[in-house]
Amino acid sequence: MIKMLTKRACTLYDVTIFQTPKYREHRGYKEVYRTTIPASSRQHCLLETFSRFNVTDRIPADYNGRFMSTGDIILIDEGRGGQHYFQLKSGGWETVNRINIR
Repeated sequence: MIKMLTKRACTLYDVTIFQTPKYREHRGYKEVYRTTIPASSRQHCLLETFSRFNVTDRIPADYNGRFMSTGDIILIDEGRGGQHYFQLKSGGWETVNRINIR
């Protein structure tokens, strides 16, 4: 009961996916897709985005990118909360600086 009362409401996160044209490249990131993801936190948003774009049945029909893999970058734009960039590394998502994207 307490868990239901203290549970954070899901908010919509504005998510942009950046990928390189080929796997394992370190330059040439381009915006591949932009969408909104309902989640309770940034970490939950990252997990939801990863699962949505790595399961064939969940990928949107207008998505032209490849499956998410190591090196891909996600921008989470929270409006007044700021913009947060995360890169998928072998150990999970790591915060990166905006300058490293291009």
